[in-house]
Amino acid sequence: METVAVIGASPNQDRYANKAIRLLVDHGHTVIPVAPRYETIEGRKVYPSLAQISGKIDTVTLYVGPARQDGIIQEIIQTAPRRVIFNPDTENPTAYDKLKAAGIEVIEACTLVLLKTNQY
Repeated sequence: METVAVIGASPNQDRYANKAIRLLVDHGHTVIPVAPRYETIEGRKVYPSLAQISGKIDTVTLYVGPARQDGIIQEIIQTAPRRVIFNPDTENPTAYDKLKAAGIEVIEACTLVLLKTNQY
């Protein structure tokens, strides 16, 4: 199983980021919520940024729109996960070349759909 950072995590169970956290856990993944405003989400410690996480991140699943991604993309490159999933409404073609140049796979998809269809 993977260690997955969920950027844009939310305690609101109606939000897709929260649904992703719960479904990733249900599938046996280690989930690390990333959001600057919360201390815990779904019983897990929340980190304000990727830079504050120690240890290897396999996948980053993104729930932050392109207008707020500049610093996040740089943190992703420094963290060097295997891949980044750009969920609906987070697509950012400008960032894709930077990530790919750093050896990071870029996927435009919905984490929930990937998990539910065994394509994760």
